[in-house]
Amino acid sequence: MISKMRISTILLLLALILSFSETAMADLTIDSYKSEIDSLKNVLKTQTLTERDLLEIYNGITSRYAAYEIDSVFVYAPKSLDLARKLKNNELEIGNCSHLGIAYCFRDNYDSAFIWLDKAKELAEKTRNTLAKVSVIEFMAFAYARQGKYLSAIDFYTQSLKVLDESGSDETKYLGALLNLAELYRNLNNPEMAIQYLTKAEELCNKIKSLRGKYEWNITQVYNEYAFNYLKQGNLDKANDYALKSDSINREGFFVINKCQTQGLLASICLQRNDLDRALSYAKASYDQAAVLKDNKLYAYSGKILSDVYLAQKRYPEAEAEALKIWQTDSTDIDGARAIALNIALANISMGNKEKAASYLQKYSELNARYSEKSFQTTVSDITIKYETEKKEMQIASLKKQRILYIVISIAGFLLAVIVGLVSRQKMRHERLESELISTNAILDWEVKERERFADELHDGVNGMLSALRTELNSTGYPVKNIVHGLDECIENIRRIAYDRSPGPLERFGMKAAIEDRCCMFPNVHFHFFGTERRVEKKIERVVFYCACELVNNSFKHSEAENINVQLIQGEKHVSLTVQDDGRGFNKEIVRQGSGLRNLSDRVLSCNGKMDVISSPGNGTETIIELKVES
Repeated sequence: MISKMRISTILLLLALILSFSETAMADLTIDSYKSEIDSLKNVLKTQTLTERDLLEIYNGITSRYAAYEIDSVFVYAPKSLDLARKLKNNELEIGNCSHLGIAYCFRDNYDSAFIWLDKAKELAEKTRNTLAKVSVIEFMAFAYARQGKYLSAIDFYTQSLKVLDESGSDETKYLGALLNLAELYRNLNNPEMAIQYLTKAEELCNKIKSLRGKYEWNITQVYNEYAFNYLKQGNLDKANDYALKSDSINREGFFVINKCQTQGLLASICLQRNDLDRALSYAKASYDQAAVLKDNKLYAYSGKILSDVYLAQKRYPEAEAEALKIWQTDSTDIDGARAIALNIALANISMGNKEKAASYLQKYSELNARYSEKSFQTTVSDITIKYETEKKEMQIASLKKQRILYIVISIAGFLLAVIVGLVSRQKMRHERLESELISTNAILDWEVKERERFADELHDGVNGMLSALRTELNSTGYPVKNIVHGLDECIENIRRIAYDRSPGPLERFGMKAAIEDRCCMFPNVHFHFFGTERRVEKKIERVVFYCACELVNNSFKHSEAENINVQLIQGEKHVSLTVQDDGRGFNKEIVRQGSGLRNLSDRVLSCNGKMDVISSPGNGTETIIELKVES
């Protein structure tokens, strides 16, 4: 189970561009990173620093953590980003937005990843920073590749090569894109194209060595990629030669990801040669390296190999244990979960656990069916993304032609602009009035619905319980403790109804605290917050809170969900709310939105926001709401 995309290119390219010199990077190891981070933190504690000094130190810490400890990136990147914006350091602002984007990729939070990467790309284009723009495009390609959207990833890597061609950049800058294109084509079972790009990458590595007197870290990726291709073709001798070359260079202090993949390759080769003792040694070494970076996909890659070795050694309990670790960490990755389910089934067959073996064989069969469906959907998604990208490029080209035309006929263009401005102003005024009308209607509909719900809850809930208590009080011998219990339930219902209508935490502490407090009322509702918490306009806070409550209620009421995830992302100018459940879902082409969702959509629209609902039968429902805010 090979990870969908090699991450060392992304991490090191980011660090190369934003923090270190190219020649220094190859000499760094994890130990040297930790030592340098400790030194920088000591400077923070012991010296009085200017804001510019602080920016350099925070950025240096962030860049080094990006190579091996992603959790710490979320701590230091925001600090560095705030200072970069304050000091108008565009280069480091782009870099820290990119750091956060890639960090979210490693946590499989791709919505947040693209928010940060889009910010980085927009600033790179605005400041005409070609190399930074290329880097961000390649980060976006990496995000698509990590999701298995290989065609989209190839399209973005090709874009980066095109930008480099147009800018006349040094050809050594092409190396990362060439390596990743080679890996993508290998994953698409196109070895001819993979070898074509890999050969170009190897030639560049040799050229760099002749210029600088030593290989860059990329050469281990080249050797690993050759080994992966030959292993896939069954040429074990060549695969072993290239893996050993990579291993000898990795011993000089190259990065964890390369070491992990090289050790995994050697374990797979030894396993196919039935050299099980060496296979186990290499598999454990790969597993240890994966634990350093704490990346689920890398952990799954090495853990699967270790489970394979234990199966071959007939150590079935250990084979099952390693496979179960991966399954419990993440069984949602269909590509990898298929192989893990099969390993668990095989181990239990050998141990005579027929029921458990049958259960995982059934899961294996279901995952195969889902894999086929996912492959089709991913291909369609890739084609759509490519179409939208080409459409945007055509729009940009059209705008350039219009700009030239406006310069030639400047006077006529100015008059036209005035006329268009007046018309647009009138149109905006009309749209604003229409939006206000929609907002008013939405609020009225919402209030009618809330009154009806309030009346139902009082009549069916509290009133019913009080009537029952009155009847039982008239009977003789009714225990006092039962009366007290009934009154407690009434009080709790009244408190909940009052909270739903006017939650105290929303007014006192804001939407993040209110939503979190609301989610805590339910054991299977999980709340996640990302970004910087700050108060915004009360209307926005109310809309976000009530949308969150209504969507959670809908999940319980309509989708029969067992688990609900509520995610709130608060940026400087945007708020994003996502509510996702694992319920039965629905077909959007067949089922129309009810009045509840329409009211939610109208309220969001009244705040100039947008709402998207993603659902399909059996795959749950995800609702995403995005609003622009002002602090």
